[in-house]
Amino acid sequence: MTDSIQTDVVERILQIRIVRPERKNALTHTMYDALAAALLQADEQSEIRAIFITGTDDCFTSGNDVQDFLSHPPSGPDSPVFRFMRTLQQCRKPVVAAVNGPAVGIGATLLLHCDLVYLGPDAKLQMPFVKLGLCPEYASSLLVPAMVGHRRATELLLLGDTLRAEEAVSAGIANAVFDEYYQEKAFDKAREIAALPPAAIRMAKRLMKEPVEEQISRQIAREGAAFVERLASPEAREAMMAFMQKRPADFSAFE
Repeated sequence: MTDSIQTDVVERILQIRIVRPERKNALTHTMYDALAAALLQADEQSEIRAIFITGTDDCFTSGNDVQDFLSHPPSGPDSPVFRFMRTLQQCRKPVVAAVNGPAVGIGATLLLHCDLVYLGPDAKLQMPFVKLGLCPEYASSLLVPAMVGHRRATELLLLGDTLRAEEAVSAGIANAVFDEYYQEKAFDKAREIAALPPAAIRMAKRLMKEPVEEQISRQIAREGAAFVERLASPEAREAMMAFMQKRPADFSAFE
């Protein structure tokens, strides 16, 4: 496990906190393993009624730690990042997210698979996959156009535009923006869910997800295979090197 993923149980709610402020809560393969293990354990324990996931006060997560990602790239369905994706997607318990500051890459796409999402006033969602020579992931190429329409999805997924808090609510990606004490107010929603009949909650969640679950799973698998392929591409290598060298990427030589 890792100290960067902190968990505790409060009032039958598993709290998961991403805490790596020195790297803007960037995620490593070890952190993905810890996240998947925490979700799986919560899903199997009858005393846990809901799951609450958040970051630090000013940052949810800046996405993948690029150096760690290049050192431990996902190579197939059993890679830590894909195990985490499956575990969250298939989680039977309701998942509540509280987000402020940057939510980049998978920090944004994981919110598509939470049941309730509450934002602080400075939340900024961004999916800059194409800018990094990659492709959309975690069924974002399916779910984002369905939520915001093709034109806006093109801006978000191809151009990597930032989606600010109020717009994320208008688009249906988040439930509400809280101007202050966003984590506490989001936790109140988790507390409200945890007080409801647990079997009824699980059944209602399953019924809402079942009509599109197979399609989402297929899209995650398709995107995952394409993502692994793109990671080995010259475009992605140029984008990653430019990011680490803090210079603009140059794609002028590519066809």
